[in-house]
Amino acid sequence: MSAANLPLAVGLVAVAAGSLAYVALMPWLSGERRAEQRRKALGQTRAVVGERNAAASRRDQVAKSLKELEAKKDKTKVTLELRIARAGLDWGRRKYYAVASLAAVGAALAVLFVTGLPFLSLFVLFVAFFGAPAWMLKRMQTRRIAAFIDELPNAIDVVVRGLRSGIPLGDCLRIIAREAKEPLRSEFRVAMEAQTLGLPMGDAILRMYERVPVTEVNFFAVVIGIQAKAGGNLSEALGNLSRVLRERKKMSGKIAAMSMEAKVSAMIIASLPFVVAGTTYLSNPDYISLLWTTTIGKLALAISAVWMGIGITVMKKMINFEV
Repeated sequence: MSAANLPLAVGLVAVAAGSLAYVALMPWLSGERRAEQRRKALGQTRAVVGERNAAASRRDQVAKSLKELEAKKDKTKVTLELRIARAGLDWGRRKYYAVASLAAVGAALAVLFVTGLPFLSLFVLFVAFFGAPAWMLKRMQTRRIAAFIDELPNAIDVVVRGLRSGIPLGDCLRIIAREAKEPLRSEFRVAMEAQTLGLPMGDAILRMYERVPVTEVNFFAVVIGIQAKAGGNLSEALGNLSRVLRERKKMSGKIAAMSMEAKVSAMIIASLPFVVAGTTYLSNPDYISLLWTTTIGKLALAISAVWMGIGITVMKKMINFEV
């Protein structure tokens, strides 16, 4: 390069460098880069706010659904027909009272024939008519609910696998209504019949809680009801529910094992007075017969029965745990 062209070349390089510097620094000098950053930050903020609003809206829908389900659940009135249904019987009110009357009359006649005491027979008649049938229904309901809870996690697993395979929820529940064990099969059959007649799925499952009033069924009804109204991944929710129910069952088993010693002790303490009275009667009947042949003895028996009832109730409350 000649000496005459050198200043021209230097000038061109300087102009090019200045142009590049202008292009690189102009956004910073004019504020365009800061404006772009503010726009991006504003867009991210709006996206975060939108996600938060959507989550808040979903929480509001879930809370509203829960309130509606709780309101429907609290309106349930426990009638005699409902108690009979919870026990798994298909009796009507008339048949129930007929069976209770026959049992009460039979028990009263047996006591009258053995003891010859009309007052005691009337007492047995009253207890057998009002207390024994109610105790029988409660006992049958407890056994039925225990069998239902044992099979419910397996039924939920069937629903979860069906949903993940693409089977609709209604078809999954119909499979349970056909193939599950009792009493699960009959309860789901009733729910499916109600759903076929036009009742929403959530309400049909919620009616199951009326016949099987346990927390596990309430959880299942809440999950189905919320999914129907607020949407969501039903298979994931039911899978989590199945795990929770199994953990609750394990915890119940651990509590039952830990409290078994206390239950056996309570049974021994409660039966000890009767065992002592029986052995005393076998060895010396005249000595123990004073309890029911004299006024003071009858009064002592009555007071002892009251205190025994209080003691048994307290021990039962102490050794029964709810999960």
